[in-house]
Amino acid sequence: MAVLEVKNIGKHFDSTRVLDDVSFDLEEGSALAIIGSSGSGKTTLLRCLNFLETPDHGSITVRGETLFDADNPVSGQEKDLRTKRLHFGMVFQAFHLFPQYTALENVTLAERLLSKERADFKQKKKEILEEIEAHGKALLEQMGLAERMDHYPHQLSGGQQQRVAIARALALKPDILCFDEPTSALDPELTGEVLKVIRGLARQHTTMIIVTHEMSFARDVADRIIFMDDGVIVEQGDARQVIDHPKEERTRQFLTKY
Repeated sequence: MAVLEVKNIGKHFDSTRVLDDVSFDLEEGSALAIIGSSGSGKTTLLRCLNFLETPDHGSITVRGETLFDADNPVSGQEKDLRTKRLHFGMVFQAFHLFPQYTALENVTLAERLLSKERADFKQKKKEILEEIEAHGKALLEQMGLAERMDHYPHQLSGGQQQRVAIARALALKPDILCFDEPTSALDPELTGEVLKVIRGLARQHTTMIIVTHEMSFARDVADRIIFMDDGVIVEQGDARQVIDHPKEERTRQFLTKY
């Protein structure tokens, strides 16, 4: 079953075409890696999916619900933007943790804020907040950070900060977890610990979209790969097939760099 359907997404910035009729599906529990040179449109595509950018045309559907349709604005754009974004968990290149909060507070912040909108919050405040804290602790334990929950971001390594960011993205139980080059801001020796976490999520069949320059990682972890160039999908298919036996000459040229 396709949890995500993206059809004919296009995006321009002034006269520059960044995305041109990008279409793909994502199956429940599968991992999709998006590869391509810098400037090929990968990050803009993620930002459109997370509604940090608005596509110029096309549609985005999650679990059969149309979140965006440029040809039918009433069905999508008038819905609350925050509600749309809750379908996606985003892990950025640069972590974006709140420096004034501990690791645990960073992970639980969004869930605590949303809990105040629950009809039973006043009656069950203590119980609800205890459940949120327990959930946050469990996520940090899953990330191997049980001993770092009370540390502030400046007390953590880059790899640890990124693992906190992954836990934070998972906290609201998104339909799809998105990674935008999650190791690009890390020293090589810290890259492995983050990739190990993502491998673990893949084994748990977490539905993911991963923008990455780690070709061997993409081949081994992803179920499917999309290769983008100049805002279009040049090739997509089984991960090992695309990496080991690309069909398109442009894909072969790109992969020779790695």
